Amino acid sequence: MEEDNNIEFHQKFLLIDEKLERKDVESLKFLCSDLISPKNLEGIDTAHQLFQKFMDEDLLNEDDCFLVAELLFLIKQHYLLQHIGYTKEKVQKELSTKGKISSYRVMLYNLHEEVTKEDFEYIKFLLHKDIPKSLVSFLSLLRHMEKKEFLSENNLDMLERVCTPLSANLIRRINQYKDEKKERKLSVASGATESLWKKAAEENKEGVQYTMGRRHRGLCLIFDNSEFQTMDFREGSCKDVDELTNVFEWLGFIVRIHCNTTKEEMEKILILCSTDPKHEDSDCFVCFVLSHGDSGSVFSSDEKSIAILDITSYFRARPCPGLINKPKLFFFQACQGEDMQEAVPLDADARSASASLPVPKNIPQRCIPKEADFLLGMATVDGCCAIRHRIKGSWYIQALCHQLKCLVPRREDILTILTVVNDVVSQQADPSGKIKQMPQPAFTLRKKVIFPVPPDAPPASEENLFSP
Repeated sequence: MEEDNNIEFHQKFLLIDEKLERKDVESLKFLCSDLISPKNLEGIDTAHQLFQKFMDEDLLNEDDCFLVAELLFLIKQHYLLQHIGYTKEKVQKELSTKGKISSYRVMLYNLHEEVTKEDFEYIKFLLHKDIPKSLVSFLSLLRHMEKKEFLSENNLDMLERVCTPLSANLIRRINQYKDEKKERKLSVASGATESLWKKAAEENKEGVQYTMGRRHRGLCLIFDNSEFQTMDFREGSCKDVDELTNVFEWLGFIVRIHCNTTKEEMEKILILCSTDPKHEDSDCFVCFVLSHGDSGSVFSSDEKSIAILDITSYFRARPCPGLINKPKLFFFQACQGEDMQEAVPLDADARSASASLPVPKNIPQRCIPKEADFLLGMATVDGCCAIRHRIKGSWYIQALCHQLKCLVPRREDILTILTVVNDVVSQQADPSGKIKQMPQPAFTLRKKVIFPVPPDAPPASEENLFSP
């Protein structure tokens, strides 16, 4: 009877072995390489051989199959868990008490899952003097780095250097691991229990915000395109520029204004700005584009269309490593759809007074970068006009500046401020009461953006917060 049970036990793992591909076996070997010596892993080609090694090392038996369940969970082969009496939810529940795979190993494996073939070739090029050409995967590269002692739990420098130009997500995973490791050390030193540490970590995550204490607050770049060859002159835009300059200098930013730039000039400015070494010492980056617009784009002074996604792309991780893990805030005062005829002295920031444009939908989803730490502030939803008063300036920019002055002293974050701006602008109307405007923010921010209160800020007040 005991022999029959033993056969049935082995059959479970043979069934799992049949469903796993070679790349899955390599992943399993990598994840358990802290439990089984690399020398003992060398001759293993199948999952069943690996499971037998677990049995030999007393890491797997009929009473305890959790190691295999944990490994299948980590490589996302959840449907195979049923063969050993587990579900995805059950593994998640028991992971904190029964887990055997180190957080360091899990972090490396998660990096491997995010690294593309293009990224891998880029890393191989960077490390070509230190690695053999025969390496065919990021996992094999990580194993080689560990073997040569370029990488370990306490030595992530080289890993960070090669990942930094690739993606903010990769660096975020590494930083998250380092932060959790630091928290665990503090927890052990203070004698806190695991459950208390987890609770404290969760509470800390809820209140986390971007660092705003570096030597420089950052750069605020303003493109003001008011004069065009055939499009309407954007009268009143100078009022927006003046107000933005006053507010962002008050917030500690260096403000750079570029008026009536061609597409070529705008692109050169964006390239130079993205490579500015001052970003290393800054907290944040802000960019405003005040111009005429079309759906998903804005116009240069020579009336050439520039996609909003192209403007933000200059500040992604690879071309702009100085802003990795820092908030990048973009605001667009421009129409994003068909024009309207409205009463003087109101203008709309569309191509002309008579143009009729197609109306695509969901503009923030099409324009917001997929990388983390970006915010896109649109003056209007897709398909609609952005209103500008010829004397007082645009509804959106003026409301934004006013609310920054009111709400920064109250330590409100930028998303809360933009929510108030939405409400303020949505309540405005032209003299006839027929023309309305609804701004629309979109973001991939991971933390709160809270600007430090300037020394000369007036006392925080509950009054007049919603006046336009």
